[in-house]
Amino acid sequence: MPRKPDLKVLHRIVHFFTPNYHLLNGRKVFAVLFGLSLFLRLPFFFRDYIDRDESTFILVAQSWVDGFLPYTQLWDLKPPLTFLFFAIIIKIFGKSLFVIRLIGTLTVASTAFFTYKIGDAVSTKKVGFWSAIGCVALQSMFGNIQGVMSEHISLLPFCIALYLILSRKKGGWYFVSGLLIGVSIMSKLNMVYPAFFLGLFLLYESIRDKSLKKELPNLFLWVLGMILLILITAIPYYAAKSINVWWQSIFMASLAYSSSKINSVFKVLPFCMILFLILFLLFRFKLVNIKTRSVQLLLAVIIGIVVSFIQVGKVNGHYLIQLYPFLLLLIAIGLNTLKFRKKFRVTQLFLFISILLPLEAYSEYVKIVKNKIEKGTFYNGAGFTIPQFLLKNKIKTKNIFFIEHHIGYWVLGKNPPTKVVTHPSNITREEFFPYMENQRKTSNKELLYILNDLQPEVIVVKKNRSIFHKEFTELNEYITTYLLNHYTEIAIIDKAVVYQRLK
Repeated sequence: MPRKPDLKVLHRIVHFFTPNYHLLNGRKVFAVLFGLSLFLRLPFFFRDYIDRDESTFILVAQSWVDGFLPYTQLWDLKPPLTFLFFAIIIKIFGKSLFVIRLIGTLTVASTAFFTYKIGDAVSTKKVGFWSAIGCVALQSMFGNIQGVMSEHISLLPFCIALYLILSRKKGGWYFVSGLLIGVSIMSKLNMVYPAFFLGLFLLYESIRDKSLKKELPNLFLWVLGMILLILITAIPYYAAKSINVWWQSIFMASLAYSSSKINSVFKVLPFCMILFLILFLLFRFKLVNIKTRSVQLLLAVIIGIVVSFIQVGKVNGHYLIQLYPFLLLLIAIGLNTLKFRKKFRVTQLFLFISILLPLEAYSEYVKIVKNKIEKGTFYNGAGFTIPQFLLKNKIKTKNIFFIEHHIGYWVLGKNPPTKVVTHPSNITREEFFPYMENQRKTSNKELLYILNDLQPEVIVVKKNRSIFHKEFTELNEYITTYLLNHYTEIAIIDKAVVYQRLK
């Protein structure tokens, strides 16, 4: 008969990953979360860009470090505290993409840690621990979320604020919670929706429990904290006599963006149906008790986040970052009520899946090692290699237009041709133009101005892809023809095409 495999090693691995939960403390949990976060995200520290938004945040932040408030020299549709996050890092550590993503990793681990604290407060350390592990994984895997996104930045202060409320801390702590939610909102404006629904629940709770008179001062301090923080972000603009720039760029442009997506509401329905099914199963089979305060608080936040998705009319992968901690907590609470007959086999299955899931990270580790062997550096991508090529060949870079890999501006120490193309895709979003204080009012006129008046010496585009989104046929046809007539292709580097203007 074949000999049974020795499971001692597997038992030890399983034991390592299933700690004695009652012995857990903050330091141990944070160490595990940071270690996991670092493992999943480390190989992506060296890629030129993971998501266009991150590169745009860095450009606006660098402009702020150079003395220009966001929206004045460069422009993007995000509240100012997202740019401040990057600006502080650049100011202290210099132009280091490694440090930016390392602190982003610390942010992810910290958010997961407060997910653990919330889980411990509303259920058990076991629920909190595994929710936190899932939080790290889902904020670091799948798609383009290994960079530092505004969702990562906005979620940490919101989770801390929610933990303070769940801990039933009173008085000044409500004010601190409000300040933190204000930070969250001014990092990612859609966080006003979960804040609103959370506030509605707190008001409803105090009325239901006939404690409105007692709780009203706490609610007032909470709202005051939010409003005060939002107003604080206006102070630099008021001092610079640019308060209209603050108002138009943060609030009016966001409203215009939401309004332009209103016909896309039906695109969110499949996601809403899946989410509704998960919640229905949790409550239908009484895995989660909807009558408990903590569950109701989590539901209020989830509803607010989903409403924000409906308002904008789409659910990108990085949008879900904001939802994961709260949904994971509900699921973990439900799973914790189940009794598995063969716990070891369940753990074996979980461990097997956990080892397979980070395929993106494994692939990226191989990629950076290969790049180190071939090119002598871990850093990879056209955002690095194209600037190196231009400098090595002494090609003029005073006037350059990165339609792709625009982190290259930062590497070269240059700015985009106009504030409209700080994020390359913004040239196709005419709904933003009235709020940019830009002289050109249409995408066509902006492109004509860049190509005919500014005449970039170098233009960088993606290889074998339409230059702008396929739906913008006229813009694509014009710039393609213009490149053929006025530029020559001088290099194809890391799936990007470099064009130089003809003399």
